[in-house]
Amino acid sequence: MDVMGYPSHSITNCKKNLIEKAVICMEKAFCLEPLDERKEFILEKNSSNNKKIDCEKNSIAGSISQRACVYCGARVVLNPITDAYHIVHGPIGCAVYTWDIRGSLSSREEIYRNSFSTDLREEDIIFGGEKKLSAAIDEIVSQNSPKLIFVYATCVVGVIGDDLEAVCREAERKHNIKVVPVQSSGFAGNKKDGYKAACHALLSIMKMGLNVEKKEGINFLGDFNLAGEMWIVTDYLKKLGIKVNAKITGDSTFEEIKNASKSELNIVQCAGSMTYLAKQMEKEYEIPFIDVSFYGIEDTIESFEKVIDALGVDYSKEVLNFIKEEALETKRILKDYEELLKDKKAAIYVGGGFKAISLIKQFKELGMKTVMVGTQTGKPKEYETIRMLVDEGTIILDDSNPSELEKFMKEKGADILVGGVKERPLAYKLGIAFCDHNHERKHPLNCFEGAINFAQEVHTSVNSPVWKLIRKELRDGHEE
Repeated sequence: MDVMGYPSHSITNCKKNLIEKAVICMEKAFCLEPLDERKEFILEKNSSNNKKIDCEKNSIAGSISQRACVYCGARVVLNPITDAYHIVHGPIGCAVYTWDIRGSLSSREEIYRNSFSTDLREEDIIFGGEKKLSAAIDEIVSQNSPKLIFVYATCVVGVIGDDLEAVCREAERKHNIKVVPVQSSGFAGNKKDGYKAACHALLSIMKMGLNVEKKEGINFLGDFNLAGEMWIVTDYLKKLGIKVNAKITGDSTFEEIKNASKSELNIVQCAGSMTYLAKQMEKEYEIPFIDVSFYGIEDTIESFEKVIDALGVDYSKEVLNFIKEEALETKRILKDYEELLKDKKAAIYVGGGFKAISLIKQFKELGMKTVMVGTQTGKPKEYETIRMLVDEGTIILDDSNPSELEKFMKEKGADILVGGVKERPLAYKLGIAFCDHNHERKHPLNCFEGAINFAQEVHTSVNSPVWKLIRKELRDGHEE
């Protein structure tokens, strides 16, 4: 007992609680406020306020956006084509930055995992780099037997004005192969413009294929076969009797893409990178498209049903039941994780709106609450869906930056951040658990087995004892 008659342990606990509150207050005080120009791109859900979030704009100068450049956007889309050679026409740093960037798996060749660069220096920038590019193409052809070469423009190439179109045309004539210029100068927009440049490159390949009247099978657009996810979906589709003609672009080949116009339906998973291509294919080849997402139980079931309905084929109850049985078994397994994760708070920052929507639903399936959600390339319709799915007070962000992510994760008390490679260091610096849902992960997170993997990763990360130790370090530091 102390002199006032209170138990000593009560005073100790009270002191610890006060210190913890003081630490949180100090952390919040150190957070920078968003730039005034950014405030229209930030929304807190409030039922009494119908304000819409601003989006689909170029990043604001000085905001240190998490978005990548135009070149990077093009490269991540085209990189997984297994038999393609990629020449980065620019300084060596651009090729190094995107070397083996996707982590995409291949069932065939692996040449796509290499980067080739013209390594432009000061002399080339002054006198032009076209001769160096021609020599690089000649060297690759002489040492290999390429069917397809992509040539990427970078920032400096856009400035000095090298004529990629002319160089690639001459290389095609000389070597009788497909050489595709990708107009991806980094300063000419943002990552989304890189997606569009990649789509134009893919369309130029499709024009080589023969258009046929009788179309059958589907194309799967916007899956890049991270950790073999493309194989999981195509295996389910095979069980349903649905033929996949072209995989764009995970584990795909030059021939697959060339013959993609023969399909009767496009299914689009990564809407941010592939909706433009799907619309152009609908216009050019009269191939309709639907949006799908094979992340989470709810969206996986819905996506398979959408594909079946769009093809207009009658399937036996046995074929449809095996999907429902898989879903029931997955839900049974997730019940155990729900007990361990109940009421934990999640923050999401990913590339596209469709993935963010699926993740919100997945966290709900695990009994978790999403307190912050943002995307790099979300569309107005996607943000409206996000707004409907989240609870009051949830922060919604478009094209955010590390300062904003830090501020809102601290304010909302997030227990875990789901994002990509650039967000991981921020989460760890803040003592917050992290789940990689982008390029570098080594296990699949899609369909039913992926839902279990996701729950397991979230659990092992959120409930790791390391976060208690970090909190103790902070508390002890402030006690001193």
